[in-house]
Amino acid sequence: MKIRDIIAAMMLLVGFVANANQPKYVFYFIGDGMGMGHVMAAQTYNRVVLGNDQPLLMMQFPVVSWAMTYSATGPITDSAAAGTALATGHKTLNGMIGVTPDTTAVQSIASQLHDMGYGVGIITTVAPDDATPSAFYAHQPSRKMKYEIGLDAAASGFELIGGSRIYGFTKNGVDTDLMKVFNDSNITIARGLDELSAATTERVYLVNPEGITSGNVGYTIDSVPGALTLPGMTRAAIAHLQKTSPDRFFLMAEGGNIDYAGHSNDGATVVKEIINFNEAIAVAYEFYLTHPDETLIVVTADHDTGGLAIGFPLSGYSGWINNIQYQRISKDRLGDYCKTLLNSRRIYTWEDMKAELSDKLGFWSHINIPAEDEQLLQEKFDITFNQRAGKDEQTLYNDFNEFTVTVFKVMDKATGIKWTTTGHAGNPVPVFAIGVGADLFKNLNNNIEIPNKIRTITGIK
Repeated sequence: MKIRDIIAAMMLLVGFVANANQPKYVFYFIGDGMGMGHVMAAQTYNRVVLGNDQPLLMMQFPVVSWAMTYSATGPITDSAAAGTALATGHKTLNGMIGVTPDTTAVQSIASQLHDMGYGVGIITTVAPDDATPSAFYAHQPSRKMKYEIGLDAAASGFELIGGSRIYGFTKNGVDTDLMKVFNDSNITIARGLDELSAATTERVYLVNPEGITSGNVGYTIDSVPGALTLPGMTRAAIAHLQKTSPDRFFLMAEGGNIDYAGHSNDGATVVKEIINFNEAIAVAYEFYLTHPDETLIVVTADHDTGGLAIGFPLSGYSGWINNIQYQRISKDRLGDYCKTLLNSRRIYTWEDMKAELSDKLGFWSHINIPAEDEQLLQEKFDITFNQRAGKDEQTLYNDFNEFTVTVFKVMDKATGIKWTTTGHAGNPVPVFAIGVGADLFKNLNNNIEIPNKIRTITGIK
């Protein structure tokens, strides 16, 4: 018998065993942009700075593997094609949601499980009509079609969809009828976790509280008061699904902020987002411990953002990771602060900025800044704030002035974080699993195989 025939027979046997004990509760965690370098940077921080003897919880799961992420477009996928692959088991072109390259709609595992009687929750730390979450309920030729994606959300029947804000309420600057569609579908818009717990309808669309309007829920490192967090959303989603669908449910939880921070090349923010993502997994793991024979948890990523690697820092072979703890502001928020200064009439000196960098990033107060780097920072400060001649760097979700870019290059030198791009990378991504049928994920995975394996385990036809 040929080896491929043996493997096929073993896979069928595993599938048969899995079907004999199908999970009632399925958790699917997707760290958007979370490459292997990102996880290792977070684990090093977890060990060295936080002092934890045990690795990150997801790294302790019995199944530790990896997955390839290429799309039908080429070696580098975007979140729409990758989300579609992870949700439906089909490769598609970058930018497409829930359809094949010829725009034929394909059903997600979330939708199929819903048809089987599972309650379904889709939550994310970015917009719920963004690429990855929408791949679980929408079918559109472009991820930019937010209104149409919103209509698909209403038609999905899912019990919970949540994230930062809903872009489909406006189209070309004009209000749409999407709110009316939601009302007609008996969907409650819950602004924050308190409103979610108080909701009387089975179907809820969860968003950030009033006044928080950013594209994501807010970075962990920025500690935005009142903002949603993935651990809090995960706990609330489980409670809502236990109320509406106590016998069985499926929950997809996306750490979308990892991707945002990766595009910004902001190492400390990435690390703290992964720690936060791991805390959300811990919430599901608590549930697993009470239902170990009925639960499956799968953790993976849609792609690598930034090509992060741990390099050799100026501080030498030891001590570099400690510098991450002194950063208390994301690159995005520091960039916004600098934009505010540029638009104001305030006289802002280099000494003022040095005090700000000392307070928010630990420069000089905790991190030694070499004289040549301080001179470079001062030169970029003068070009940006006095001469008003600085050049902006464009990334997917933000643009940064020349001074902010230089600040974080100096921070990278102090921490040893290295980047290959501000876009996506073609690197493989990790896969972690525990629970009913988890062994099916042990080998090298193509991303389209992950939902297909969930189909096998749950008995989706």
